[in-house]
Amino acid sequence: MTRRPAIGLLIAVAVLGGCGGCSPYATVPQTAEPGQPTGQRVGICYNSLRSSPAQLQAEAQRECPPDTAAQPVDSDWHMQYCPLLLPARATFVCVAKK
Repeated sequence: MTRRPAIGLLIAVAVLGGCGGCSPYATVPQTAEPGQPTGQRVGICYNSLRSSPAQLQAEAQRECPPDTAAQPVDSDWHMQYCPLLLPARATFVCVAKK
């Protein structure tokens, strides 16, 4: 009986460690709402307790084309695109650099 809980714990640790734990990553962005800037949109899943705004900005900038800047537009907590460990989703728009 003691082997089962240990195996379950080992599997849980492997899954959490293998998926990057709590590092922000790109996902499907929110659709544009009236009045928001136009351009390529980027969604980033993140944990609001562990991820800094600088981490989100850097991840969004990696997803944007080189001649653009990632500008934050919105965030939500709909877990359709982000997992339980990274439940928040930030949406950025890639705007042309001036």
